[in-house]
Amino acid sequence: MANVKPDNYKRFLKRFSDLKGIDLLIADLNGVLRGKRIQSSALAKVFQEGIYLPASVFAGNITGATVEETGLGMAQGDSDRVCHPIPGTLSKSPWYNKSMAQVLMTMYEANGKPFFADPRQVLKRIFDQFQELGFTLVVAVELEFYLLDTRRDRQKNPQPPISPVTGKRDKNTQVYSVDDLDDYGAFLDQVAKGAESQGIPADTALAEYAPGQFEINLKHEPDPLSACDNAVLLKRLIKGVAREMGMIATFMAKPYAQQAGSGTHIHISLLNKNKENIFSDPQNETGSKNLLHAIGGLSKTMKESMAIFCPNANSYRRFQPDLYVPMAPTWGIDNRTVAIRIPTGPEKAKRIEHRVSGADANPYLVVASILAGIHYGITHKIEPPKISTGDAIAKNKPSLPMTWVESLDAFLKSKIIKEYFGKEFCHVYYQTKYKEMQIFDSHVTPLELDWYLRTV
Repeated sequence: MANVKPDNYKRFLKRFSDLKGIDLLIADLNGVLRGKRIQSSALAKVFQEGIYLPASVFAGNITGATVEETGLGMAQGDSDRVCHPIPGTLSKSPWYNKSMAQVLMTMYEANGKPFFADPRQVLKRIFDQFQELGFTLVVAVELEFYLLDTRRDRQKNPQPPISPVTGKRDKNTQVYSVDDLDDYGAFLDQVAKGAESQGIPADTALAEYAPGQFEINLKHEPDPLSACDNAVLLKRLIKGVAREMGMIATFMAKPYAQQAGSGTHIHISLLNKNKENIFSDPQNETGSKNLLHAIGGLSKTMKESMAIFCPNANSYRRFQPDLYVPMAPTWGIDNRTVAIRIPTGPEKAKRIEHRVSGADANPYLVVASILAGIHYGITHKIEPPKISTGDAIAKNKPSLPMTWVESLDAFLKSKIIKEYFGKEFCHVYYQTKYKEMQIFDSHVTPLELDWYLRTV
């Protein structure tokens, strides 16, 4: 095992004495990993004293440009904060053709106070509220993604890779196809080996609803922070292995207009001090009162949270009929057309599956939003809406924000989410995404030119 505790970094360096570099990584608002690369000789100082990065790392849009309206850039002299390693995340980076390593970091103020704009610290603040209630959170993350050819087609659109087995480009949708898993077995094997070497608890791999689309599930963990750490590390691993094998792995929500989008599904259950699942009620198929109240809270906060669940312009392309993407705060038992699904299974594993977020969302913020909804629902005893059966997408009119501007407006006006996330963080997040939206909307697209240039 290459994964070590922070106090064992000396052992790590001794074991991997041929390291060419170590990446110090921190997840920004978009979930994009940024940071520094150091030589192994500098690692001891990192663990003893930390490293310094500018606070503006959390004020960057998707291109990395600082949004000055956040107040984290020039307004404060683009000042630094200290970042310390996250326990258990020091590991080799196995996809490189040279010996490399990495460690995740998180940001603090000089006085040791967690930095308010770090998404991981936002999640920790909400997680702490569950610990105060004596609850253990059990969390699992499911990530969908596409493998793409490094070359686009003649129209500059992405295209599936050429199968290493058949020598042909995939065109058909074969959901749960074992043959597709076999065709890309070398890639999936490398991901599995890399996950094991890094201590990432990866589990099931599935072929999904479109050519080149896959899902890799992470095993449930009794710690939402660790679950999200592993999610961002798994993303990096998948991208790295794909790149080394001559492909692109993308977590873009909707790379193809006519194919299924990619989502992030979160599974959550709650245990009490006796390690009993408080969502379970053997006498009631729909679960306990706590489960119903959790669903009620999630339903009530879903509109406010859409800017977190769907953070980019492309995120909203997922929301189309017949593609299993919920457009209303619905819930149901073993129903994949709802936003909040209660999967079937043993009572001791009774859980919520939250199915709204795109694969492009920041896992820390997604889980923080979900936990905020659950905490609010349980502590305020919020009743859920009527249970949905059958095709909930067809039966329920869209009531969630279906555009970027609508979701940002709901986030700006939020009361519950703002209370949990903090006004300072919400200001930074809103300004970053609002300015990003303005830049995106200022561009003239090829479709506009095709439709209007000669017509009007």
